[in-house]
Amino acid sequence: MTDVWSERAEQYRTSDAHREGPDLDLVVEWAAGARTALDVATGGGHVARRLRGAGLEVVSCDPAPGMQPDVVCRAEDLPFAEGSFDVVVTRVAAHHFADVAAAVAEMARVAAGTVIVVDNAFMGEDVEEAERLRDPSHVRNYSEAEWRGFAEEAGLEVEDVRFFDKPIELQPWLDRCGCEGEDAVRVCELLGSRLRGDIVVLDRIALHCRKPTGTVPA
Repeated sequence: MTDVWSERAEQYRTSDAHREGPDLDLVVEWAAGARTALDVATGGGHVARRLRGAGLEVVSCDPAPGMQPDVVCRAEDLPFAEGSFDVVVTRVAAHHFADVAAAVAEMARVAAGTVIVVDNAFMGEDVEEAERLRDPSHVRNYSEAEWRGFAEEAGLEVEDVRFFDKPIELQPWLDRCGCEGEDAVRVCELLGSRLRGDIVVLDRIALHCRKPTGTVPA
């Protein structure tokens, strides 16, 4: 998968769908007051860019070298000490993680206070099939209940959950993963009412989680 994502890197750096959005604005809002941050699975680097713009010291990591992260690593195996960062963020990446529970546990471990997760929410099995057909690296989108479970297992308290509609231009969305021909036609069929003309409307979830006081060793 790493080589595939390195090949896609420039498309994600320049993607309008990833570069801005109310969910990204919310990440900056929730990170207010923090000094240091870790951007997990940075992709096009948009979280890191915005947090640096807000004055935070940010380390980015990603398993794909082509994404040009500060550190090359998987979300399930973060090479940082416990409580290394005031805030740990992952945005629109967790649906690719091989073991999302392990990734959340790792983010909780290296966070001193806050963990922020933003991703596409579970929208039914037809959308899951469409996502996998469009992009074979897709693992799964998760529901609010599932995300709360991952957070609880990792020892985190969920302080806030927000939902957003995420409209995305259809053709660039397909092109980023090289989905074309019969596969593209089938993806559109599976999307059903989420496909509105040339726009795909996805559900996005954002979770603000807190590490209970006293859980980081002195």
